[in-house]
Amino acid sequence: MPVIANTLFTGKVFLQFTTLPSTNQYALDLITKNKPSEGTAISTAYQTEGRGQYGSQWISKAGENITMSVIFYPNFLRISDQFFLNIAVALGVYEGLERHCSVPDLKLKWPNDIYANKLKLGGILIQNSLSRGSISASVIGVGINLNQTDFHPALPNPGSVQLATGKQYDREAVMATLCSTLEARYLMLRRGEHDRLLQDYYAVLYRFREMASYKRLDGSQFDGEITGITKEGYLKIKIENGEEEQFNLKEVQYQL
Repeated sequence: MPVIANTLFTGKVFLQFTTLPSTNQYALDLITKNKPSEGTAISTAYQTEGRGQYGSQWISKAGENITMSVIFYPNFLRISDQFFLNIAVALGVYEGLERHCSVPDLKLKWPNDIYANKLKLGGILIQNSLSRGSISASVIGVGINLNQTDFHPALPNPGSVQLATGKQYDREAVMATLCSTLEARYLMLRRGEHDRLLQDYYAVLYRFREMASYKRLDGSQFDGEITGITKEGYLKIKIENGEEEQFNLKEVQYQL
């Protein structure tokens, strides 16, 4: 089990398994049965039914990568502000990889992907339970390609931390660092530091304030510049003609 020495609560209860269908689903089941302590973490060496955002499959080799979930209870956060939880978690994962692995050209790709040199290193899947206008419970799923160096040919632009740095890493040590950095950003969210979180997110956001190519759902392509994120989590892109459009999740595709 990872040694979690420098957190208040995240990872103090850490459940590890050789194999699980899904760490997120295990965490959701735990919440339903007995409401475990905040910061409870679940990880597995091999996840058989892993998911990415919006039903996409998460494929990961056994024992080579990080598949973990953390349980938080952000009942202080209004439903209308829930994208700030995404921002805090994404920053926590980014900083964990930066601190422990010094990944070059590390970026966060809206809304919840981790990139390095245009290659996807991992992603985040957040599943919230809502009650009376706030978030009663949240399961933070983190999938990181850590030591894997070959990938299924069907996967688009996959990468890994080892491919980015040329080094192998201890899974448990990286997970311990992630628990620390996730908690630090979560505590900022609890203190209501939304503006600081948003500015820090922009500082590491992939293609922020850069002209690049995109594709709409109807297949039409355009060039534009990411100018920000709305409170609801929509991506704002200033089009070549000067107009600004807002895109919901899956409504726009990055052209890499």
